[in-house]
Amino acid sequence: MSPAGTVQSAVETTMSRPLPASAPRPKSAVPAVPTTTAALAAAVNAARQAGDLMRRNLRRAKQVNESHQHDIKLELDVRCQRLITRVLARACPGVPVLGEEGIDDASAQAAARWVVDPIDGTVNFAYGIPHAAVSIALQVRSAGGFHSEVGVVYDPFLDDLWTAIRGRPARLNGRIARVSTRARLDEAIVSLGFAKSQDSLKAAQSDFLELTHQVRKIRIMGSAALALTYVACGRFDAYVEAGVRLWDIAAGGLIVECAGGTFAPRTLDGEHRYGLVASNGLIHDQIPHTRTPGTRSKPAGPRRASGA
Repeated sequence: MSPAGTVQSAVETTMSRPLPASAPRPKSAVPAVPTTTAALAAAVNAARQAGDLMRRNLRRAKQVNESHQHDIKLELDVRCQRLITRVLARACPGVPVLGEEGIDDASAQAAARWVVDPIDGTVNFAYGIPHAAVSIALQVRSAGGFHSEVGVVYDPFLDDLWTAIRGRPARLNGRIARVSTRARLDEAIVSLGFAKSQDSLKAAQSDFLELTHQVRKIRIMGSAALALTYVACGRFDAYVEAGVRLWDIAAGGLIVECAGGTFAPRTLDGEHRYGLVASNGLIHDQIPHTRTPGTRSKPAGPRRASGA
């Protein structure tokens, strides 16, 4: 365990322990929406178990289920989501899962749903690069659509655990996490995401050419969830993504907001597709990408982002 992992608060340490197995409650006793405390404990437990599976398999040969020009699907992706689904169902019965490796049809109309990316950064992981994470969010339905109420992102290779409950401070390994205080774009490190589709790739190339001469450094690291959490704890100052899926950002976006940052997603054509800018809030309006329709920023601080 990293030194940071040893300083978790007593509350979060308790949450990380495996939940006791119990018999499923009758359907009449299953709450429509779990409490945020119960949801956070379940998500932390599930993320740690999936992360342990990732860590043990990083250097091992991996079974490839699908291979595309810009993406890889592993058998371990499926195995991790099944593990996560079992852990979440045991702790919070009746809440459907919308995940990268399978979507429960009930998730579209449920009062609450889990949004899961079992391995965010699969290509990194497949190549033995230890930069990937588990991402789990609990989303609750309201009149305006779904919004994230609980977010957990776990990096099993650094043993870094980010957690957030809407309206409370974000935490990294139990300590309060805050965005950076850099207020100038030319001093900022900005993470850039390159998506799979041709339109998103062209947009990302345009972002790169526009930003590279305006910022201190560009970083392209291959995990949306970690790019967001790096913004949340001040390692990055902003993250710009031309095309990403909901399960990549549902947890990390909330963590950015609860860390005092600005998270501005916009819907794109296609199922659960988004472009986004996330930042410390201080440089948000200096990023050229934010001047496009649908990405206007609001004052930094926890706020509700539509659909994510």
